[in-house]
Amino acid sequence: MASSVSSQHDQILVEVNSSARILTLNRPKQLNALSLQMICRMLELFIAYEEDPNVKLVILKGKGRAFCTGGDVAAVVHDIRTGGWRAGANHFMKGYTLNYLMATYSKPQVSILNGIVMGGGNGASMHGRFRVATENALFAMPETAVGLFPDVGASYFFSRLPGFFGEYLGLTGARLGGAEMLACGLATHFVPSAKLSMLEAALYAVDSSDPEIISSIIDQYSEQPSLKEQSVYNRLDVIDRCFSQKTVEEILSALEREAVNGRDRWISATIQTLKKSSPTSLKISLRSIRVGRLQGVGPCLVREYRMVCHVLRGEFSKDFLEGYRAILVDKDKNPKWEPSKLELVTDTTVDRYFAKVIGEDWDDLKLPVRSKFNLPPYVIAKL
Repeated sequence: MASSVSSQHDQILVEVNSSARILTLNRPKQLNALSLQMICRMLELFIAYEEDPNVKLVILKGKGRAFCTGGDVAAVVHDIRTGGWRAGANHFMKGYTLNYLMATYSKPQVSILNGIVMGGGNGASMHGRFRVATENALFAMPETAVGLFPDVGASYFFSRLPGFFGEYLGLTGARLGGAEMLACGLATHFVPSAKLSMLEAALYAVDSSDPEIISSIIDQYSEQPSLKEQSVYNRLDVIDRCFSQKTVEEILSALEREAVNGRDRWISATIQTLKKSSPTSLKISLRSIRVGRLQGVGPCLVREYRMVCHVLRGEFSKDFLEGYRAILVDKDKNPKWEPSKLELVTDTTVDRYFAKVIGEDWDDLKLPVRSKFNLPPYVIAKL
């Protein structure tokens, strides 16, 4: 019998059910946006569960219509304005540490994505062994629209999607449904929402950390949904032709050539999306995903932490605060990016985002040591 060991007021609800631990993100009114309190609590729980031989499996889900819409950007901006950029960086430092722990976890994590999963919500789910999408799942990483870049280890998981689909998702913030998430590999399983309660009951009874056993149980409730004809994943050939280009400018030129050759509204919409996004964000995002192809998950997160510290400092561009104002505060959807054009963002400027922060007693992200745990082969492959 399940027993709740948290009050209803907690932002993370914890259930103990046999050898499974069920964590529910519990800020439904905020669409489960991750507060620093939630990140720290999950870090604490994941560390404790890994040490506890009685815990075999961790299940993560969200209350309400979202799994998690990302980090609490309002809180980060408030921290920057009241305590300086370092206060905001602390939020990301804790979040990236949690992402790394999930990516290298010695026990299976099952994330149930029955709703919106965006930004930091992907960091809390995509790194785990099993990602179960439903017909209600809605994936996006729209960071370039707010002057940020796809972080939380996205340069690792985007760069490992088929072809150049990761570059497409990272630069445009395109939305995917559950069937598309399964097709491209962001989800490992697709389970209709009506079957979730049965799936969860079966997982509670499993008493095993063997990923093959866990996978076979999820398989019993899984389906192979068909992609809609208009699905963006059916355009992978065009995406590969365009998003394999070396620079953002060349990607745009390739899309414009495709637009001349055909009458696909999707291409013109993609061009418009890129033209509305922060030029700085687009350039650092493309570089980040390309570099991520050659790095393990730890180096990706260390590099992304350097990048986000430069973004928060606003030394080269203040697009993050401007994007926050235009999209989330004033909602005029008319950000004034600076620099305003792609050609004004030089390679030298992009290089700076990948360098260590000079002075200010700053340190690189320190990731937890994982060597004392018996890590399974699927984890070792990520290092």
